[in-house]
Amino acid sequence: MQQRRHFIKFPIAAAAVASLMALAPAVFSSAAHAQAPAPVTLLNVSYDPTRELYNQFNQAFAKHWKETTGQTVTIKQSHGGSGKQGRAIIDGIEADVATLALAGDIDALHKYGQLVPADWQKRLPLNSAPYTSTIVFLVKKGNPKGIKDWGDLIKPDVKVITPNPKTSGGARWNYLAAWEFGKRNYGGEAGAKDYITKLFKNVPILDTGARGSTVTFVQRGQGDVLLAWENEAYLALKEFGPEKFEIVTPSLSILAEPTVTVVDKVVDKRGTRKIAEAYLQYLYSDEGQDIAGRNFYRPTAEAAKAKYASQFANLKLFTIDDAFGGWTKADAAHFADGGSFDQIYTKK
Repeated sequence: MQQRRHFIKFPIAAAAVASLMALAPAVFSSAAHAQAPAPVTLLNVSYDPTRELYNQFNQAFAKHWKETTGQTVTIKQSHGGSGKQGRAIIDGIEADVATLALAGDIDALHKYGQLVPADWQKRLPLNSAPYTSTIVFLVKKGNPKGIKDWGDLIKPDVKVITPNPKTSGGARWNYLAAWEFGKRNYGGEAGAKDYITKLFKNVPILDTGARGSTVTFVQRGQGDVLLAWENEAYLALKEFGPEKFEIVTPSLSILAEPTVTVVDKVVDKRGTRKIAEAYLQYLYSDEGQDIAGRNFYRPTAEAAKAKYASQFANLKLFTIDDAFGGWTKADAAHFADGGSFDQIYTKK
């Protein structure tokens, strides 16, 4: 408006003034268009049960980014078993960010594609794990098979639903939680292997991802117990109601730490590094942590942890570092070709 008043003060012929006034909207529109950042699209390649989490988070981040920078961002999502998703990135899907179920699947991006640096996990707080979870059991209302702990999963009449550890990150957490229980209760590594062998004899089908296993159990009615991400179990309970299902918290479980990273080769090629980094950093913000808690992930920020503490069971958790020496060792021992899973699993 100041610019227009300045024009009017000059003793210009009426026709010239009219001509300038007619041009002004187009001039101002062009200037505004030139100053506004061009819209941008990000692709987040994630694991199976994060659909609801990132649907809400993406909307919140887009609003925050627009208010902060004036730029419009659209975040597209891809979901599936974490290992399968990691391989898709290695094979060429242009993910700006990877939000996968476990650090081992992101390590593979470095090992097999040089898509991220070896020290990627040091770039964000808490080893790049903005939220955590664990593994619990989902059973039918009334718990007809009386399942109370891991030991009950090897009873002959119990059918267990869990995804395939070769393709699903959640399945790997399930497997390692069960293995550690077996090791502590059935006589070390040999006892753990025998226990896992019996458990997988009770598994009638291996879906490729955690959400597929949830559908198999909750909607198709197969199995007596679902080994589930804690957040997935609570979402199933919320959607289908406590009159149909209930959650059983075992005596021991694993601290599941899903991790996140920008995919360096992609963001540098597309010019999206700044916004991709901001996107992941926003997971640690107050709003990001609140969204995690609302979706039954365990927040890592103290305020959000306190706010949502009452919705989570208090159970004994061990870490993959303490029990298995980290993901590199666990993967080699259990999930690589010829590892313990290949040794114990017989296809149905």
